Amino acid sequence: MEAIITYPKKNSDIKALKAFLKALDIEFEHEVSYNPSFVSKIKKAKKNYQNGEYITIKDSKNVWESILSE
Repeated sequence: MEAIITYPKKNSDIKALKAFLKALDIEFEHEVSYNPSFVSKIKKAKKNYQNGEYITIKDSKNVWESILSE
């Protein structure tokens, strides 16, 4: 069996490909991949939050003063 990997540029391209493959009764897998650096940053932020390492903004109209007063 062979595999074809595509790189659609728009969400509408993905929808069209899925519809095309379903119409032809072709099995397919859809994977979403993220940049490893981005994933690492998200995991670090989640860990920091769980450890209580975050800043709460008390006044949304005066963000910097709220942050710097902590």
